[in-house]
Amino acid sequence: MAERERRLTRPEGRVFHARTKVMDEDGVARALRRIAHEVIERNHGLSDVVVVGLQTGGVPLAERLRAALSEIEGVPVPFGSLDVAFYRDDLSLRPVLPQEVTEIPFDLTGTTVVLVDDVLYTGRTVRAALDALADHGRARAVQLAVMVDRGHRELPIRPDYVGKNLPTRADELVDVSLDGVVIGELGEEAP
Repeated sequence: MAERERRLTRPEGRVFHARTKVMDEDGVARALRRIAHEVIERNHGLSDVVVVGLQTGGVPLAERLRAALSEIEGVPVPFGSLDVAFYRDDLSLRPVLPQEVTEIPFDLTGTTVVLVDDVLYTGRTVRAALDALADHGRARAVQLAVMVDRGHRELPIRPDYVGKNLPTRADELVDVSLDGVVIGELGEEAP
């Protein structure tokens, strides 16, 4: 569950309680740098590569990844952000949150899109993102980069780049930010 979702929706009055920090700020930075090198190697450079971050958790990671790619290769990398709230197939099961900004100021046709998200869980957000990306052109390829793959897939979706594989229980939550990765759960709100 993304930080914005925890802040805006408190299911049954419950809030996120952090339990274990599994990556610190330096670990996240190292993982993003490693992913940047993997993207460059897999694509034989950055020709026609664009980076798109999923709102909200994927955007800061995508911005940092884009900066690393540009620094390593010395070329600018196009960047966009994508909100998939209205493309989801589970709108009846979860609240529709206020729409964030989708900003893809270029046509995706013929590009290789590196789609970035914070946590890969069931795969439903990525499925929605693929539908949303199609509205912005026909990409040559879409590659998925996530900071945490926590398992529990409901759809046949697999990331191309992973910062950390982190098997979790279904009732646990994973919070990812540039400051680190924390596992926790929803609990009663503190008095």
